[in-house]
Amino acid sequence: MSDIAGESGTRNRTRRAILGAAAEALARDRTATLADIARAAQVGRSTLHRYFPDRDVLVHAAVADSYLVIQQSIQDAAVDQGTALEAMRRLVAAIVDTGGRMLFLYGDSRVLEDFAARDGGSDAGEPGEGGESDTAPDSVSSMVVDLIRRGQSEGVFDPGLDVDWVQDVIWALVYTGCEAASRGTLPRHGVTTAVVRMLENGIREQ
Repeated sequence: MSDIAGESGTRNRTRRAILGAAAEALARDRTATLADIARAAQVGRSTLHRYFPDRDVLVHAAVADSYLVIQQSIQDAAVDQGTALEAMRRLVAAIVDTGGRMLFLYGDSRVLEDFAARDGGSDAGEPGEGGESDTAPDSVSSMVVDLIRRGQSEGVFDPGLDVDWVQDVIWALVYTGCEAASRGTLPRHGVTTAVVRMLENGIREQ
């Protein structure tokens, strides 16, 4: 039993490493090949093909996994606890920490369009082997929206601003900050501070 559990754990780690490397590689270069991704994941092509038979399956799984990682990061940030302002700062830090996955998801609208067009994500992975097929993208948005509304009700965020617009601004600022860090024009450790400063100057109740 322990050998089976160990093998399953190794497969899971390898699979997640490939998915993480795929997101990072595709964020940098949308034309990255399976060979490029295998090198980034430090696995052989044959190993990669055992997990993902072709590029489309891998990209679809990487999208689902990226959603899952972002969702888990926001959940871990406990944005429903503490003051809305403190929670917003934790939210920004959590999303920034997902780095390449966030750039991969939102850097090209076709990535999400293709993902949405697929039939329920049956190729994204079985529950228990990464769990990507159980990912609900709407839950990420709902956590952010709930936080914004709470901040407005607490009188911390400007109630005159549209909630969906504020959410769009948050994602746009985080994306721009992470992109600047990837280009080397902003230090990675300074992204959260820069985004929080911009947000607080723009959405706090005056």
